[in-house]
Amino acid sequence: MADNLPSEFDVIVIGTGLPESIIAAACSRSGQRVLHVDSRSYYGGNWASFSFSGLLSWLRECQENSDIVNESPAWQEQILENEEAIALSRKDKTIQHVEVFCYASQDLHEDVEEAGALQKNHAAWPPTEDGSLSAVSCEVPTGQTASSDPERALEVKDVEATAAGEKEHHRDDETCVSSTSEEETSKNVPAAEDVAEQPKKHRITYSQIIKEGRRFNIDLVSKLLYSRGLLIDLLIKSNVSRYAEFKNITRILAFREGRVEQVPCSRADVFNSKQLTMVEKRMLMKFLTSCMEYEEHLDEYKAYEEITFSEYLKTQKLTPNLQYFVLHSIAMTSETASSTIDGLKATKNFLHCLGRYGNTPFLFPLYGQGELPQCFCRMCAVFGGIYCLRHSVQCLVVDKESGKCKAIIDQFGQRIMSKHFLVEDSYFSENTCSHVQYRQISRAVLITDSSVLQTDSDQQISILTVPADEPGTSAVRVIELCSSTMTCMKGTYLVHLTCASSKTAREDLEPVVQKLFTPYAEVEIENEEVEKPRLLWALYFNMRDSSDVSRNSYNDLPSNVYVCSGPDCGLGNDNAVKQAETLFQQICPHEDFCPPPPNPEDIILDGDSLQPGASEAAPEAPKEMASLENPAEPSA
Repeated sequence: MADNLPSEFDVIVIGTGLPESIIAAACSRSGQRVLHVDSRSYYGGNWASFSFSGLLSWLRECQENSDIVNESPAWQEQILENEEAIALSRKDKTIQHVEVFCYASQDLHEDVEEAGALQKNHAAWPPTEDGSLSAVSCEVPTGQTASSDPERALEVKDVEATAAGEKEHHRDDETCVSSTSEEETSKNVPAAEDVAEQPKKHRITYSQIIKEGRRFNIDLVSKLLYSRGLLIDLLIKSNVSRYAEFKNITRILAFREGRVEQVPCSRADVFNSKQLTMVEKRMLMKFLTSCMEYEEHLDEYKAYEEITFSEYLKTQKLTPNLQYFVLHSIAMTSETASSTIDGLKATKNFLHCLGRYGNTPFLFPLYGQGELPQCFCRMCAVFGGIYCLRHSVQCLVVDKESGKCKAIIDQFGQRIMSKHFLVEDSYFSENTCSHVQYRQISRAVLITDSSVLQTDSDQQISILTVPADEPGTSAVRVIELCSSTMTCMKGTYLVHLTCASSKTAREDLEPVVQKLFTPYAEVEIENEEVEKPRLLWALYFNMRDSSDVSRNSYNDLPSNVYVCSGPDCGLGNDNAVKQAETLFQQICPHEDFCPPPPNPEDIILDGDSLQPGASEAAPEAPKEMASLENPAEPSA
């Protein structure tokens, strides 16, 4: 029972975000006794994924900003004379400026069971004179649970057949990572003609979105995995990859002169491209080859160290077309802030990741980014970690003489001792964070009825960068997910927009939304061609970015209390993995970070307990894992 936990652990982790979950798994794997708690009712914190109804419940929690449990006044009385307490916050203040809009029509003849469904938005497009969209007053359904509920991480569930193969996916302990390439997807997904056979394009109502809400897995943070990035390497090394499945990002897009275009990535794509002339193709291949070898000729780049990568590209023999593709769709760096070396490094990383699992460098986890923290939580539990959701911690107890933290006091007033404490940034009170300067991330989540660039296949997963229009603002990263990613219902796309905040999320991202989408019209469109995808539903919010905060910025933290940051604004997950490994080495300086699990044949049974044998060699990889670790390079 959560109100009667063991009184002592080696490591207590507060928060179940990706860095905390990786550290908990690594500590548990190295033999530490781990207690992993979260005051929320779901895994992942700001890394979580929700069903549609779960997201609405999360929105209500953000708007109410209410406590999860009543404060127990008894904990102050447990602090002794030679101790002091660091009170923890029970209010999540990492999400701000939440705004929701619904453009899909509400079919009044349909019975919407969920209480307080959003009503139809009568706002006109473009925005009103004050530059804003008419906000929809919304009552969020009560009693809904997030898709990332506590049972989901460990419980095997059957899900509806995906568009890729029309077969059930069973996620259990024996499920290994499968990376579905674009070629495989084209074999398995229904052809575009099948969709075209429908008499009319089916109009999607808000009632349908509500009823199909469990088909959605909506990420709070939008990221992708580089195929040769730190997280993929860690998933393979630790064998945590068997808990997840992935799909390839099938295409990289660019937004230029008001149009969305596909960017050629691989050598085959470049030479098959109709957008580039033969001269441009040779220019591009020569430049990309030099980027792969730039570290061997650093002396040649000293003259360009003081200029931006954008200015450097202008000195090369590249047309404006090629400069744009390299800057915004390959290097994906800032036009004004990234140095030449930063741009070359990003370009080399992009090229290095090409071809490992497909024609783009990126993978996306089925069921959303929120699966990844749960995978590491499962590993931690397998090696003996104890988990408690909906379990808040009132305070950290510090010994005055040693200056170190010795225990926590939880919501039940129980004192739990430990040697090390890891706390996610959002749990610290305003007193602890009074000198911390946070940045913000602007986020938008859209549900649309078609892709930003329609092709023969309706199962495309795309990434698009829209450059900044004004000085001082950031480029906007757009990730568009189709239904085969198990993140949205059939006939819709889930679109994530992300950028570093300069204003509120809606002010930062709404101009890009207007460029790419049009609101779902009331009038029936029969023969009229709609150039842009139609927007059914939109959510804007700002999320705290604590990734670059120095530990010294927090007030009076004991040396054995470690801070884990929330999600950063970057595309990949390297920051979370680096942070986790650094903190793990401080806790267990002589231990390997997430080593492979022991071979089952080497585990010695000793009574009722399991003890790993002397040999801890990695088990023989199954075929799927072998292809993940040593994938065949596709022929260009």
